[in-house]
Amino acid sequence: MSRAPRSVPSHLRRKRVLKQAKGFRGRRKNNITTANAAVDRSLQHAYIGRKLKKRNFRALWIQRRLHGLTYSRFISGLARAGVELDRKVLADLAVREPDAFKALTEQART
Repeated sequence: MSRAPRSVPSHLRRKRVLKQAKGFRGRRKNNITTANAAVDRSLQHAYIGRKLKKRNFRALWIQRRLHGLTYSRFISGLARAGVELDRKVLADLAVREPDAFKALTEQART
C-alpha cells in the first residue's frame, strides 16, 4: 500500500492557527509553536470572558434598581433576611417585576 501524503492536512491546520493568531505581537503571530500556545490561551480567555460578561451585566441590572442601597448591602441584607434567590433571578425581577423587587429591597433594608 502506498503512503498517504500528510502535508495537506498539516498545512491547513497550521494555516488555520496562524489565521487565528493574526494581530498578535512578535513571534506569536508567525511561529507555529508559539502561535498554537497563544491561540489556545486566547480561546480560553474568550470563553471565560463570555461568562464574566453575563455576570457583570446581571450585577449592573440589579445595581440600576437598588432603591438607595449599595449592591453589597443589598446582597448581605437578603442573606440575613433568609431570601435565597440567585443573582440571575434578582436581575430578572428587577427588569420584569419592579414592584416585587422593591419589596425585596425593603426587606433587605430592614
